[in-house]
Amino acid sequence: MQTEPVVCFDDLPDDKEVRAAALEQIARLESLSARITGCKVVISQPHRHHRDGRLVSVRVEVIVPGGEVVVSRDHHLDHAHEDVRVALRDAFRAARRRLEDHVRRRRGVEKHHAPRQSGRVSAVFPLAGYGFVTLADGREVYFHRHTLAARDFRRLDIGTAVWLSVEDGDQGPQAIALHLEHPHGQPVAAPATGEEVKP
Repeated sequence: MQTEPVVCFDDLPDDKEVRAAALEQIARLESLSARITGCKVVISQPHRHHRDGRLVSVRVEVIVPGGEVVVSRDHHLDHAHEDVRVALRDAFRAARRRLEDHVRRRRGVEKHHAPRQSGRVSAVFPLAGYGFVTLADGREVYFHRHTLAARDFRRLDIGTAVWLSVEDGDQGPQAIALHLEHPHGQPVAAPATGEEVKP
């Protein structure tokens, strides 16, 4: 890395152990691409109403040739992210996925996309931030709220028709992209979920 990685705390006290955990995650990112030129991590605890608890947001910015990979995660619905280490882990998982995609594009390798399937929401747990979709063949697929736009996640209900792409996860099939189905059968275009790659 050409510049020293930066770890900042916003509305949180500087924590040496958390800083060390962030630097370890940055080192793992470097193992994916030796061409990372810089990285900045901002760990914050936005002021929120008391009922939301003391949840943590993490922003990861990775500077690479030909672009900048940015992951900004606001975990206000996921109470597991009261633990800063869990929030940090999840943000860096997303950053690794985005960095892998960037490396593939730079190498001119097309990522194989799973075919899109239709299904209906069979269970949704708004506070926990996840749910399940039943596919036409009867399989049940897990999805996390980050697989679709926040405003669409709030619109989900039992029986909602959706389109999704599925991959095998550690604990079974999971959605990697989920869109609400338009009344006429076309998927609704979902805006970015806070993760982006700037050209």
